[in-house]
Amino acid sequence: MTFDEFKASLGSPEPPPGLDPALQALWWDAQGNWERAHTCVQANEADPISAWVHAYLHRKEGDLANAAYWYRRAGRPVAREGLEAEWLAIAAALLSEA
Repeated sequence: MTFDEFKASLGSPEPPPGLDPALQALWWDAQGNWERAHTCVQANEADPISAWVHAYLHRKEGDLANAAYWYRRAGRPVAREGLEAEWLAIAAALLSEA
């Protein structure tokens, strides 16, 4: 799936089939459903990619200490850019790896 296809899917009521949990989490986050997004990343907490999205979600929530923990688990520096820019960067990175 391309980044443009992923963005276009945000107009649908459900995420596209076959998305990994990290991309599902980003999809639900873009829908404004933080709880469902969080549930998706919790399904695979050992995965560094899910940990990265988990960090983003806690940063968005305002729980910066928890976010820092998840950035460490992901092996990533704590993000400093805006939340929208981080969402776009994560989505682009995950979709380029898929």
